[in-house]
Amino acid sequence: MLLNVKRTPAEKLADLIILVLVIGIAIVIMYPLLFVLFASFSDPRQIWEKPLLLYPAGFNLKSYAKVFENTEIWIGYANTLLYAIVGTAINIFMTVLGAYPLSRKRFYGKGFFTLLFAFTMFFGGGLIPLYLVNKQLGLLNTIWALVLPGAISAYNMIIMRTYFQTRIPDELEESAYVDGCNDFQMLYKIVLPLSMPIIAVMVLFYGVGHWNSYFDAMIYLTDREKFPLQLFLREILVRNDFKEMAGISVGGEYADQMMVKEGLKYAIVVMSALPLLLLYPLLSRFFEKGILVGAIKG
Repeated sequence: MLLNVKRTPAEKLADLIILVLVIGIAIVIMYPLLFVLFASFSDPRQIWEKPLLLYPAGFNLKSYAKVFENTEIWIGYANTLLYAIVGTAINIFMTVLGAYPLSRKRFYGKGFFTLLFAFTMFFGGGLIPLYLVNKQLGLLNTIWALVLPGAISAYNMIIMRTYFQTRIPDELEESAYVDGCNDFQMLYKIVLPLSMPIIAVMVLFYGVGHWNSYFDAMIYLTDREKFPLQLFLREILVRNDFKEMAGISVGGEYADQMMVKEGLKYAIVVMSALPLLLLYPLLSRFFEKGILVGAIKG
């Protein structure tokens, strides 16, 4: 039976204040994203005249047309997609193999090995030793230089280990062994099907990391045909390397050049972020069961 409890005026006022604050914070967070989206569909000349856009000013698709005409953008998209898929698959495989043994009580020395993994979160050899190792292994200018050095994240592995500890009961493991399962069958047939929420969260974490990564590519890759999208985006936003993409002549008017650059900048940012914006809603429903359970030991 539900009780109809009347709320006091003070409680209603508090709810109203909280609602206004939440709406205000949401607007502050969302407006930069909306501004980039509106600016990408706006006339570049009007972007300079209207620093605060509430809708596309002078709607046009010329900036996107210029982006679609550029072959390097599509090369970067294909490379980034390849690096993200291969890298995330390796990450999930290694993280599962590391987290599952450390989550089982019968694994002797799991505390020591967990400490070794945690040690790498605070101390590392640095960029130069890592570069020299990749060079000696012959990984420079290959996809493996981008996906193998970071094959496992100690932080993500600890989260997944905690999830296995809290969601995979020891009784289930014991009954599986009584029925004749070995360790690999236990992991493949029982643990993984029950751990899809945390695996989905890890796919999102690792996938976003690979999609946004540009520093490793900048260090290890020299062939432009292997550059990811974010490296091309860096060249455009940081180095202002627009001439080839926009078809700007050296003798052109400076004001017109700047306007073309401004529209291209926003269009490329939207295109680079679009796959992640589409992926996040598909996996967000797993967050409560995945990251929260994995981060709190019951």
